Amino acid sequence: MHKSTSSRRPNIGRTPLIACLVAGVIAAGGLALTDTRVYGSPAAPAGSDISAATSRAAGRWQQTPVPVAKGDLTAVAALSGTQAWAVGYRLKSATEPEALALRWNGTAWARESTLPRDTFPQALAVRSPRDIWAVGATAAHWDGRSWTTRNLDRDPAGPVLPDAVATTSDGKVWTAGRAVQESAKNAVPAIQTWDGSAWRRQALPKVGKGELTGLAALAPDDIWAAGTSFGTGTTDQTALLLHWDGTSWKRVAAPAGKSGEDRWAGGITALASHDIWAVGGATSGGVERPYAAHWDGTKWTEATTPDIADGRLRAVGRSGDGTLWAVGGKGAVSVALRWDSRRHCWEKTADPRVVVRGFSTVPHSADLWTVGIAKQGDLVPTVTRFTGRKG
Repeated sequence: MHKSTSSRRPNIGRTPLIACLVAGVIAAGGLALTDTRVYGSPAAPAGSDISAATSRAAGRWQQTPVPVAKGDLTAVAALSGTQAWAVGYRLKSATEPEALALRWNGTAWARESTLPRDTFPQALAVRSPRDIWAVGATAAHWDGRSWTTRNLDRDPAGPVLPDAVATTSDGKVWTAGRAVQESAKNAVPAIQTWDGSAWRRQALPKVGKGELTGLAALAPDDIWAAGTSFGTGTTDQTALLLHWDGTSWKRVAAPAGKSGEDRWAGGITALASHDIWAVGGATSGGVERPYAAHWDGTKWTEATTPDIADGRLRAVGRSGDGTLWAVGGKGAVSVALRWDSRRHCWEKTADPRVVVRGFSTVPHSADLWTVGIAKQGDLVPTVTRFTGRKG
């Protein structure tokens, strides 16, 4: 089945706004939160019982008021239960968007700042309250007082639209996305890194046309990128998984699908060098469903997911109590899955009740955040919070 563009994105966000997410552009990824971990909190101790954590994760999703009446929220990242940030835009008029950042203080969301004009932030990485990166139409850095635009490196394949961002312990910042010359169907995967003074384009293996929508960094020499390799007239669309070993990026084979089945990865999280999860979607016969795969240090293996129509997954991460989560959806469908390690499958949980653009776990907590737009209404920015509790 030929598909020249990723099925990952709903048609809201960067595309309709300029004509979503990149989320609308998102992803990721990451969904995402991106790891940056922008999805994800510290990994649970080795040998922890994820099933036990799952059984304790009793809670519910609840909408949290935001100080934006119309627009879109595209990414969220949390440092703690009292420190979280979300980015997106508000519509000042029907044709005038304003990029902005919100901050959670433990009690409420408030507008903290506006981003440079035409930023269209889609992914977020937070090292500290004074060291935040947002990427979208370009990259911008927050130093605690103001945002500074940091233009991306030129790419011969066209303007770069990053969909994910992650930081590493050596001070570098990484973005992943696509370079687009004329149209989305001609996009090629693109990765760049900030070395402290400028963004530098990275050499990638020849993977053809496609895009990257998720990033997860374990160490400066252990980084994963996830996305999509577009199909052609004779080949199906496949999940695209790349690994950085400190020297070069290499493609790692994703689990093969059935003939005629298109697959894509939307988000990725790295828990350990032998414990990586990528999530996305698969479509066959015109019906989409969730897709998830796991890296055990040697190979990627497909994991069992519930059969949910329009249940594409956008992001994945592990909460502070050890529970592994994946979220996503399409249109009016939103979905949250939880990993059951005893049954070795993903199980459906309570509906996040938002058109999911971004997701974040909360370090040292069982709580989760999702951001996006409401399922009803016209571009109503929405934040929902899952308050987990131990029984």
